[in-house]
Amino acid sequence: MSIILKTGREKSLLRRHPWIFSGAVQRVDDPSAASGATVELLSFNGDFLARAAYSPTSQIRARAWTFEDEPVDAEFFRRKIRAAINTRQRSNVERQSNAIRLIHAESDGLPGLIVDRYGDVLVLQSLTAGAEFWKETFANILVEETGIETIYERSDADVRELEGLPPVVGPLRGTPPNQIIITEHALRYTVNLAEGHKTGFYLDQRANRLKVRELAQGRDVLDCFCYTGGFSVNALAGGAKSVLSVDSSADALNLCRENVALNNLPVTRHSSLEGDVFQLLRKFRDEGRSFDMVILDPPKFAPTSAQVEKAARAYKDINLLAFKLLRAGGMLVTFSCSGGVDAALFQKIVAGAALDAGAQAQIIEHLSQGADHPVALNFPEGAYLKGLVCVKGK
Repeated sequence: MSIILKTGREKSLLRRHPWIFSGAVQRVDDPSAASGATVELLSFNGDFLARAAYSPTSQIRARAWTFEDEPVDAEFFRRKIRAAINTRQRSNVERQSNAIRLIHAESDGLPGLIVDRYGDVLVLQSLTAGAEFWKETFANILVEETGIETIYERSDADVRELEGLPPVVGPLRGTPPNQIIITEHALRYTVNLAEGHKTGFYLDQRANRLKVRELAQGRDVLDCFCYTGGFSVNALAGGAKSVLSVDSSADALNLCRENVALNNLPVTRHSSLEGDVFQLLRKFRDEGRSFDMVILDPPKFAPTSAQVEKAARAYKDINLLAFKLLRAGGMLVTFSCSGGVDAALFQKIVAGAALDAGAQAQIIEHLSQGADHPVALNFPEGAYLKGLVCVKGK
Protein backbone atom coordinates (compact mmCIF):
# COMPACT_ATOMS: atom_id res chain seq x y z
CA MET A 1 0.00 0.00 0.00
CA SER A 2 1.22 3.50 -0.83
CA ILE A 3 0.39 7.09 0.02
CA ILE A 4 1.26 9.54 -2.73
CA LEU A 5 1.93 13.09 -1.64
CA LYS A 6 0.99 16.30 -3.37
CA THR A 7 3.62 18.13 -5.39
CA GLY A 8 6.26 19.70 -3.13
CA ARG A 9 4.85 18.23 0.08
CA GLU A 10 7.79 15.87 0.62
CA LYS A 11 10.05 18.58 2.10
CA SER A 12 9.36 17.68 5.73
CA LEU A 13 10.11 14.02 5.07
CA LEU A 14 13.37 14.94 3.37
CA ARG A 15 14.26 16.68 6.66
CA ARG A 16 13.24 13.40 8.34
CA HIS A 17 10.30 14.84 10.23
CA PRO A 18 8.07 11.81 10.87
CA TRP A 19 4.59 13.33 10.41
CA ILE A 20 2.51 13.59 7.26
CA PHE A 21 -0.71 15.58 7.63
CA SER A 22 -3.87 14.78 5.68
CA GLY A 23 -3.55 18.00 3.66
CA ALA A 24 -0.28 16.78 2.16
CA VAL A 25 -1.84 13.59 0.75
CA GLN A 26 -2.71 13.43 -2.94
CA ARG A 27 -4.19 9.94 -2.77
CA VAL A 28 -4.13 6.64 -0.90
CA ASP A 29 -3.99 3.69 -3.28
CA ASP A 30 -5.91 1.45 -0.85
CA PRO A 31 -8.20 3.53 1.42
CA SER A 32 -9.52 0.33 3.02
CA ALA A 33 -6.12 -0.52 4.51
CA ALA A 34 -6.16 -1.37 8.21
CA SER A 35 -5.56 1.35 10.76
CA GLY A 36 -1.90 1.17 11.79
CA ALA A 37 -0.80 -0.83 8.75
CA THR A 38 2.59 -0.07 7.24
CA VAL A 39 2.49 2.03 4.08
CA GLU A 40 5.06 3.44 1.68
CA LEU A 41 5.19 7.21 1.43
CA LEU A 42 5.93 8.31 -2.13
CA SER A 43 6.51 11.70 -3.67
CA PHE A 44 4.16 12.94 -6.39
CA ASN A 45 6.74 11.62 -8.87
CA GLY A 46 6.73 8.18 -7.24
CA ASP A 47 10.05 8.44 -5.40
CA PHE A 48 10.33 6.45 -2.16
CA LEU A 49 10.41 8.66 0.96
CA ALA A 50 9.62 6.52 4.01
CA ARG A 51 7.70 3.61 5.48
CA ALA A 52 5.05 4.72 7.92
CA ALA A 53 2.04 3.76 10.01
CA TYR A 54 -1.29 4.61 8.41
CA SER A 55 -3.88 6.43 10.51
CA PRO A 56 -7.06 6.94 8.47
CA THR A 57 -8.98 9.00 11.04
CA SER A 58 -6.22 11.32 12.28
CA GLN A 59 -5.16 14.67 10.85
CA ILE A 60 -1.67 13.18 11.06
CA ARG A 61 -2.40 10.64 8.36
CA ALA A 62 0.93 8.80 8.60
CA ARG A 63 3.89 8.63 10.96
CA ALA A 64 7.21 7.44 9.61
CA TRP A 65 8.87 4.39 11.11
CA THR A 66 11.91 4.60 8.83
CA PHE A 67 13.26 6.73 6.00
CA GLU A 68 15.22 3.78 4.60
CA ASP A 69 13.93 1.19 2.15
CA GLU A 70 13.90 -1.59 4.72
CA PRO A 71 11.28 -3.99 6.08
CA VAL A 72 9.25 -2.91 9.10
CA ASP A 73 8.92 -6.08 11.13
CA ALA A 74 9.63 -7.50 14.59
CA GLU A 75 13.40 -7.41 14.10
CA PHE A 76 13.22 -3.78 12.97
CA PHE A 77 11.40 -2.88 16.19
CA ARG A 78 13.79 -4.95 18.27
CA ARG A 79 16.70 -2.84 16.98
CA LYS A 80 14.81 0.37 17.76
CA ILE A 81 13.86 -0.73 21.28
CA ARG A 82 17.35 -2.00 22.02
CA ALA A 83 18.85 1.31 20.84
CA ALA A 84 16.46 3.28 23.08
CA ILE A 85 17.37 1.18 26.13
CA ASN A 86 21.09 1.55 25.37
CA THR A 87 20.70 5.35 25.20
CA ARG A 88 19.31 5.38 28.76
CA GLN A 89 22.14 3.19 29.98
CA ARG A 90 24.74 5.54 28.48
CA SER A 91 23.08 8.61 30.04
CA ASN A 92 23.44 7.11 33.55
CA VAL A 93 19.84 7.98 34.42
CA GLU A 94 19.55 4.66 36.27
CA ARG A 95 22.00 5.99 38.88
CA GLN A 96 19.46 8.66 39.81
CA SER A 97 16.30 6.56 39.99
CA ASN A 98 14.80 3.14 39.46
CA ALA A 99 11.95 4.82 37.57
CA ILE A 100 12.92 6.02 34.09
CA ARG A 101 11.48 6.45 30.62
CA LEU A 102 12.79 3.72 28.32
CA ILE A 103 11.04 4.76 25.10
CA HIS A 104 9.99 8.31 24.23
CA ALA A 105 7.88 7.88 21.10
CA GLU A 106 8.99 9.90 18.05
CA SER A 107 12.20 10.97 19.76
CA ASP A 108 13.28 7.31 19.80
CA GLY A 109 11.98 6.65 16.30
CA LEU A 110 8.87 4.86 17.62
CA PRO A 111 5.92 7.23 17.09
CA GLY A 112 3.13 6.77 19.60
CA LEU A 113 4.97 4.37 21.91
CA ILE A 114 5.76 5.38 25.47
CA VAL A 115 7.37 2.92 27.88
CA ASP A 116 8.28 3.81 31.46
CA ARG A 117 10.07 1.55 33.90
CA TYR A 118 9.02 1.59 37.56
CA GLY A 119 11.34 -0.82 39.32
CA ASP A 120 10.32 -4.28 38.14
CA VAL A 121 7.23 -3.10 36.24
CA LEU A 122 6.96 -1.57 32.78
CA VAL A 123 4.10 0.79 31.96
CA LEU A 124 3.24 1.05 28.27
CA GLN A 125 1.23 3.72 26.48
CA SER A 126 0.07 3.12 22.92
CA LEU A 127 -1.03 6.53 21.61
CA THR A 128 -1.29 6.07 17.83
CA ALA A 129 -2.75 3.66 15.31
CA GLY A 130 0.72 2.35 14.43
CA ALA A 131 1.71 1.73 18.04
CA GLU A 132 -1.60 -0.05 18.61
CA PHE A 133 -1.10 -2.24 15.53
CA TRP A 134 2.27 -3.47 16.83
CA LYS A 135 1.48 -3.40 20.56
CA GLU A 136 1.71 -7.13 21.19
CA THR A 137 4.99 -7.29 19.28
CA PHE A 138 6.33 -4.41 21.37
CA ALA A 139 5.31 -6.16 24.59
CA ASN A 140 7.05 -9.39 23.59
CA ILE A 141 10.26 -7.58 22.65
CA LEU A 142 10.25 -5.52 25.85
CA VAL A 143 10.01 -8.64 28.00
CA GLU A 144 12.88 -10.23 26.09
CA GLU A 145 15.13 -7.16 26.04
CA THR A 146 14.60 -5.98 29.64
CA GLY A 147 13.97 -9.27 31.43
CA ILE A 148 10.94 -7.60 33.06
CA GLU A 149 7.89 -9.83 32.74
CA THR A 150 5.27 -7.45 34.13
CA ILE A 151 3.74 -4.80 31.86
CA TYR A 152 0.80 -2.56 32.72
CA GLU A 153 -0.99 -0.69 29.94
CA ARG A 154 -2.06 2.94 30.39
CA SER A 155 -3.38 3.71 26.92
CA ASP A 156 -5.96 6.18 28.21
CA ALA A 157 -4.63 9.53 26.97
CA ASP A 158 -7.09 11.79 25.15
CA VAL A 159 -4.98 11.77 21.97
CA ARG A 160 -6.09 8.18 21.27
CA GLU A 161 -9.53 9.51 20.41
CA LEU A 162 -8.01 11.44 17.50
CA GLU A 163 -6.66 8.10 16.23
CA GLY A 164 -10.07 6.44 16.47
CA LEU A 165 -8.89 4.32 19.40
CA PRO A 166 -10.76 3.64 22.66
CA PRO A 167 -9.00 3.92 26.03
CA VAL A 168 -7.35 0.72 27.30
CA VAL A 169 -6.09 0.26 30.87
CA GLY A 170 -4.99 -2.96 32.53
CA PRO A 171 -2.37 -5.70 32.67
CA LEU A 172 -0.63 -6.45 29.38
CA ARG A 173 1.83 -9.00 30.70
CA GLY A 174 1.92 -10.58 34.16
CA THR A 175 0.03 -9.22 37.18
CA PRO A 176 1.22 -5.69 38.00
CA PRO A 177 0.44 -4.09 41.37
CA ASN A 178 -1.77 -1.00 41.40
CA GLN A 179 0.84 0.83 43.47
CA ILE A 180 4.60 0.67 43.69
CA ILE A 181 7.28 2.54 45.66
CA ILE A 182 10.08 4.07 43.58
CA THR A 183 13.34 5.75 44.59
CA GLU A 184 14.66 8.99 43.09
CA HIS A 185 17.72 10.90 44.30
CA ALA A 186 17.52 9.04 47.64
CA LEU A 187 13.83 9.93 48.17
CA ARG A 188 10.92 7.53 47.88
CA TYR A 189 7.49 7.94 46.34
CA THR A 190 4.37 5.81 46.18
CA VAL A 191 3.14 5.68 42.59
CA ASN A 192 -0.38 4.68 41.55
CA LEU A 193 0.19 2.90 38.24
CA ALA A 194 -3.51 2.26 37.61
CA GLU A 195 -4.93 5.74 38.15
CA GLY A 196 -2.03 8.20 38.36
CA HIS A 197 -1.42 10.93 35.80
CA LYS A 198 0.38 9.90 32.60
CA THR A 199 1.95 6.52 33.45
CA GLY A 200 1.71 7.17 37.19
CA PHE A 201 4.38 9.80 37.90
CA TYR A 202 5.98 12.80 36.21
CA LEU A 203 9.32 11.22 35.41
CA ASP A 204 10.25 14.16 33.17
CA GLN A 205 10.58 16.46 36.23
CA ARG A 206 13.27 14.40 37.98
CA ALA A 207 16.12 16.93 37.60
CA ASN A 208 13.78 19.84 38.34
CA ARG A 209 12.62 18.29 41.60
CA LEU A 210 16.27 18.07 42.64
CA LYS A 211 16.75 21.74 41.66
CA VAL A 212 13.89 22.73 43.98
CA ARG A 213 15.55 20.75 46.77
CA GLU A 214 18.75 22.74 46.21
CA LEU A 215 16.91 26.10 46.32
CA ALA A 216 14.35 25.56 49.10
CA GLN A 217 16.52 26.01 52.21
CA GLY A 218 14.78 28.26 54.77
CA ARG A 219 11.96 29.26 52.41
CA ASP A 220 8.19 29.30 52.79
CA VAL A 221 7.11 27.32 49.72
CA LEU A 222 3.80 27.21 47.87
CA ASP A 223 3.57 24.15 45.58
CA CYS A 224 0.69 24.60 43.13
CA PHE A 225 -0.79 21.71 41.12
CA CYS A 226 1.31 19.60 43.47
CA TYR A 227 -0.19 16.24 42.39
CA THR A 228 1.41 13.58 44.65
CA GLY A 229 3.99 15.95 46.08
CA GLY A 230 7.16 15.49 44.07
CA PHE A 231 8.21 19.11 44.47
CA SER A 232 6.79 19.35 47.99
CA VAL A 233 8.82 16.37 49.19
CA ASN A 234 11.99 17.80 47.68
CA ALA A 235 11.40 21.24 49.16
CA LEU A 236 11.04 19.70 52.62
CA ALA A 237 14.10 17.51 52.06
CA GLY A 238 15.99 20.67 51.08
CA GLY A 239 15.22 22.35 54.40
CA ALA A 240 12.19 24.47 53.50
CA LYS A 241 10.79 26.40 56.45
CA SER A 242 7.25 25.45 55.40
CA VAL A 243 5.52 23.86 52.40
CA LEU A 244 1.89 24.32 51.39
CA SER A 245 0.78 21.76 48.77
CA VAL A 246 -2.25 22.72 46.68
CA ASP A 247 -4.19 20.53 44.25
CA SER A 248 -7.77 19.97 43.12
CA SER A 249 -7.56 16.21 43.74
CA ALA A 250 -8.15 14.85 47.23
CA ASP A 251 -6.63 11.51 46.20
CA ALA A 252 -3.47 13.20 44.97
CA LEU A 253 -3.16 15.17 48.20
CA ASN A 254 -3.57 12.00 50.24
CA LEU A 255 -0.68 10.45 48.34
CA CYS A 256 1.30 13.68 48.76
CA ARG A 257 0.95 13.44 52.53
CA GLU A 258 1.88 9.75 52.38
CA ASN A 259 5.03 10.60 50.43
CA VAL A 260 6.05 13.21 53.01
CA ALA A 261 5.63 10.62 55.76
CA LEU A 262 7.33 7.90 53.69
CA ASN A 263 10.52 9.97 53.68
CA ASN A 264 10.38 10.79 57.41
CA LEU A 265 10.17 14.48 56.64
CA PRO A 266 8.88 16.98 59.24
CA VAL A 267 5.10 16.84 58.87
CA THR A 268 4.78 19.92 61.10
CA ARG A 269 6.30 21.97 58.27
CA HIS A 270 3.86 20.59 55.70
CA SER A 271 0.23 21.47 55.04
CA SER A 272 -2.08 20.75 52.13
CA LEU A 273 -5.16 22.37 50.66
CA GLU A 274 -7.67 20.99 48.20
CA GLY A 275 -9.23 23.36 45.70
CA ASP A 276 -9.06 25.12 42.36
CA VAL A 277 -5.57 26.61 42.14
CA PHE A 278 -6.67 29.73 40.26
CA GLN A 279 -9.28 30.53 42.90
CA LEU A 280 -6.94 29.77 45.78
CA LEU A 281 -4.18 32.00 44.37
CA ARG A 282 -6.66 34.88 44.16
CA LYS A 283 -7.81 34.15 47.70
CA PHE A 284 -4.20 34.18 48.97
CA ARG A 285 -3.61 37.49 47.17
CA ASP A 286 -6.73 39.05 48.69
CA GLU A 287 -5.65 37.82 52.15
CA GLY A 288 -2.21 39.38 51.73
CA ARG A 289 -0.38 36.07 52.04
CA SER A 290 3.16 35.77 50.71
CA PHE A 291 5.81 33.13 50.07
CA ASP A 292 9.54 32.84 49.36
CA MET A 293 9.05 30.28 46.59
CA VAL A 294 6.07 29.52 44.36
CA ILE A 295 6.08 26.42 42.16
CA LEU A 296 3.68 26.27 39.21
CA ASP A 297 3.47 22.91 37.44
CA PRO A 298 0.01 23.01 35.83
CA PRO A 299 -1.56 20.41 33.54
CA LYS A 300 -1.34 20.73 29.78
CA PHE A 301 -3.34 23.85 28.88
CA ALA A 302 -2.65 23.62 25.12
CA PRO A 303 -2.33 20.07 23.76
CA THR A 304 -2.34 21.49 20.21
CA SER A 305 -1.69 24.84 18.56
CA ALA A 306 -5.46 25.41 18.29
CA GLN A 307 -5.68 26.03 22.06
CA VAL A 308 -2.63 28.32 22.32
CA GLU A 309 -4.49 31.62 22.75
CA LYS A 310 -6.69 30.29 25.56
CA ALA A 311 -3.71 28.57 27.17
CA ALA A 312 -1.60 31.74 27.04
CA ARG A 313 -4.24 33.59 29.06
CA ALA A 314 -4.31 30.82 31.67
CA TYR A 315 -0.50 30.71 31.97
CA LYS A 316 -0.36 34.49 32.28
CA ASP A 317 -3.07 34.52 34.95
CA ILE A 318 -1.37 32.01 37.28
CA ASN A 319 2.09 33.48 36.79
CA LEU A 320 0.81 37.01 37.46
CA LEU A 321 -0.80 35.81 40.69
CA ALA A 322 2.40 33.98 41.64
CA PHE A 323 4.48 37.14 41.22
CA LYS A 324 1.96 38.98 43.41
CA LEU A 325 2.39 36.36 46.14
CA LEU A 326 6.19 36.33 46.04
CA ARG A 327 8.16 38.27 48.60
CA ALA A 328 11.06 40.42 47.46
CA GLY A 329 13.92 38.10 46.60
CA GLY A 330 11.52 35.19 46.25
CA MET A 331 11.72 32.55 43.53
CA LEU A 332 9.15 31.50 40.96
CA VAL A 333 9.68 28.01 39.53
CA THR A 334 7.22 27.83 36.65
CA PHE A 335 6.53 25.25 33.94
CA SER A 336 4.56 24.58 30.79
CA CYS A 337 4.16 21.08 29.35
CA SER A 338 1.91 22.25 26.51
CA GLY A 339 3.20 21.20 23.13
CA GLY A 340 1.48 24.18 21.50
CA VAL A 341 3.44 26.67 23.64
CA ASP A 342 7.12 26.80 22.72
CA ALA A 343 9.92 28.05 24.98
CA ALA A 344 10.04 31.53 23.45
CA LEU A 345 6.30 32.05 23.83
CA PHE A 346 6.32 30.73 27.39
CA GLN A 347 9.08 33.15 28.38
CA LYS A 348 7.14 35.99 26.74
CA ILE A 349 4.01 35.03 28.71
CA VAL A 350 5.89 34.95 32.03
CA ALA A 351 7.52 38.30 31.20
CA GLY A 352 4.09 39.80 30.53
CA ALA A 353 2.82 38.40 33.82
CA ALA A 354 5.69 40.01 35.73
CA LEU A 355 5.07 43.34 33.99
CA ASP A 356 1.34 43.31 34.82
CA ALA A 357 2.15 42.32 38.42
CA GLY A 358 4.50 45.28 38.73
CA ALA A 359 7.39 42.93 39.49
CA GLN A 360 11.01 43.24 38.43
CA ALA A 361 12.27 39.72 37.81
CA GLN A 362 15.24 37.88 36.37
CA ILE A 363 15.55 34.41 34.88
CA ILE A 364 18.37 32.59 36.62
CA GLU A 365 17.85 29.19 35.03
CA HIS A 366 16.01 27.48 32.17
CA LEU A 367 14.64 24.02 32.96
CA SER A 368 13.54 21.16 30.71
CA GLN A 369 12.81 17.44 30.68
CA GLY A 370 15.26 14.78 31.84
CA ALA A 371 17.83 12.92 29.77
CA ASP A 372 15.54 9.89 29.51
CA HIS A 373 13.12 12.13 27.56
CA PRO A 374 15.48 12.96 24.65
CA VAL A 375 14.59 15.30 21.81
CA ALA A 376 15.35 14.09 18.29
CA LEU A 377 16.85 16.89 16.20
CA ASN A 378 14.40 16.08 13.40
CA PHE A 379 11.47 16.27 15.85
CA PRO A 380 11.62 19.53 17.86
CA GLU A 381 8.08 18.91 19.10
CA GLY A 382 9.69 16.44 21.50
CA ALA A 383 10.91 19.39 23.60
CA TYR A 384 7.54 19.85 25.27
CA LEU A 385 8.56 20.70 28.88
CA LYS A 386 9.66 24.28 29.46
CA GLY A 387 10.61 25.68 32.84
CA LEU A 388 12.01 28.93 34.27
CA VAL A 389 13.46 29.82 37.65
CA CYS A 390 12.83 33.53 38.18
CA VAL A 391 13.89 35.76 41.05
CA LYS A 392 11.68 38.69 42.03
CA GLY A 393 13.59 41.90 42.60
CA LYS A 394 13.68 43.69 45.91
